[in-house]
Amino acid sequence: MTEINADTLNDRPIFSAELVPHRSLGARGWKIFMLLTGFLTIAHVAVFLISGAWPVAIFFGLDFALLYGAFYLNYRAALAREEVQVSRMELTVRKFRPSGEAREIRFNPFHARFDVNRHTDIGITSMALSGGGRRTDVGSFLNLDDRESFAKAMTSALATVKRRI
Repeated sequence: MTEINADTLNDRPIFSAELVPHRSLGARGWKIFMLLTGFLTIAHVAVFLISGAWPVAIFFGLDFALLYGAFYLNYRAALAREEVQVSRMELTVRKFRPSGEAREIRFNPFHARFDVNRHTDIGITSMALSGGGRRTDVGSFLNLDDRESFAKAMTSALATVKRRI
């Protein structure tokens, strides 16, 4: 019975994080923005159609369609996320694409390396986990402050695991 308890303790996560891209405009704000932009586009299209400049109306419609498409793709990309979990037994990175497809990469936490590339003026430019002949980028979509915070927490978690030998 003590082996079961020891295994259970070793499997408990020491660190767990869900990394998601930041979007400054929420879903409600996006709907309001699109409604206002759509209303203004329709008003301008009406003015140009009445004045006989129908080709301009086509370009207004094209501009609105491109704006909508850009925001749609941006919010679709925001559905991507990563889950990082560190326990004494394994380090797991789950990457979820916007389509919902998931990929899981596992590392031995005692042999895993957390590589952080820094630029003197910018800060952290990239983070990656490697070990056992595999390598994966982590948090590439995070903003600079979130990268710093995650790098500090991840480094601390790996140090905690390695300290408890």
